[in-house]
Amino acid sequence: MLTLTGIRRAALAAAAVAFTGPVLADEHQVLDSVHFLIPGGAGGGWDGTARGTGEALTKSGLVGTASYENMSGGGSGKALGYLIENADSNHGTLMVNSTPIIIRSLTGVFPQNFRDLTLIAGTVGDYAALVVNKDSDIDDMAGLLAAYDADPNATAIGGGSVPGGLDHLVAAMVMEAAGKDALQVKYIPYDAGGKAMAALLSGEIAALSTGFSEAVALAEAGEVKIIGVTSDKRDPAFEEAPTLKEQGIDIEFVNWRGFFGAPGLPEDKVAQYQDAIARMYDTPEWETVRARNGWVNIHNSGDDFQAFLEDQEKVIGALMKKLGFL
Repeated sequence: MLTLTGIRRAALAAAAVAFTGPVLADEHQVLDSVHFLIPGGAGGGWDGTARGTGEALTKSGLVGTASYENMSGGGSGKALGYLIENADSNHGTLMVNSTPIIIRSLTGVFPQNFRDLTLIAGTVGDYAALVVNKDSDIDDMAGLLAAYDADPNATAIGGGSVPGGLDHLVAAMVMEAAGKDALQVKYIPYDAGGKAMAALLSGEIAALSTGFSEAVALAEAGEVKIIGVTSDKRDPAFEEAPTLKEQGIDIEFVNWRGFFGAPGLPEDKVAQYQDAIARMYDTPEWETVRARNGWVNIHNSGDDFQAFLEDQEKVIGALMKKLGFL
């Protein structure tokens, strides 16, 4: 079974707590403001995670205001380098990242890794999905595999990450689990999910490897068909989407997402960020955001977050070597 079950889920869904009235900022506010640095373009998983978290934090009254900045480039290396180089002036900034920060440091896309930042907390997990254009003749994984067998070069799979990145890794894992040669899969990279989606709609690629939450939004908009999800069972966020397992492809995968601060961040500031995120899980505002996106709650804070990331490094490194990416 090809899986990433070594990815530990430190905490699953926190129960939503009912409130009798609106949260009062003067009693419950933890931070005046937070600036979210997003290492990819609009429409991607990082963008959705940062904006969804900011929405829950502000609407619940835990944070006064939230602002957002998209900084694409270098497979998230541009934003990571910026945060490190301008650490002293970015104490009010949280950078969102996910599994790619490990993948890209392993492959040398950028020289830094998560140890060069201040670890705040892991927050959510997002399953991966394969989608096709709504007008495609392909309706399921059997259709995609048949098209691939007929003409591998004409059955390119795209993604919003660099070659050897997360979307590529997921596509390779899926195809290998389906009995194909993962290294022969034609993968076309795009800068974030929005451009990859445009390529799918134009017919430049046959399928798109993306996060489940992004796939749900696109499917609800009537733009794509979800043909496979890397969850163990169908997700309530979009129950029409079949799992890969139910189609005979034995794979399960969840991509964590979390937040990092600048290196040297004062301990009191770290504690404030971690407190705000921890409290967020018990708010109905967060449950609304989480359910809407089909996320899994994965809360790792401080030392637990570091242990989680170190475990990821081992598991993913071994998998990438197996697939020939390292």
